[in-house]
Amino acid sequence: MATLKLRRDDTVEVLVGKDKGKRGKVREVRPDERRVVVADVNIMKRHIKPGRSTARQAGIVDVEAPLNISNVAVVCTKCNRPTRVGTRVLDDGSKARFCKKCGELI
Repeated sequence: MATLKLRRDDTVEVLVGKDKGKRGKVREVRPDERRVVVADVNIMKRHIKPGRSTARQAGIVDVEAPLNISNVAVVCTKCNRPTRVGTRVLDDGSKARFCKKCGELI
């Protein structure tokens, strides 16, 4: 399976669905499921049962549901547009990600 080009704390834009056009930071990456959880995007209601202790209350809470990685795009910090991500080997031998629209390192 190919490696994911998304990482935690990347700013991404949602490309499809009810939250199309919204931007947020990646909170969690699930490479086995090929999904990401984005802050304040794809909010779902969950019904929570009361816990045995008094710490957890029953009720309806808002939870961020994961999105498929094909439905989000990384936003370049320089050109501020959603873009595809490429990798290139730098002079010192390390790999770095870059924006395919403007060529700047991400």
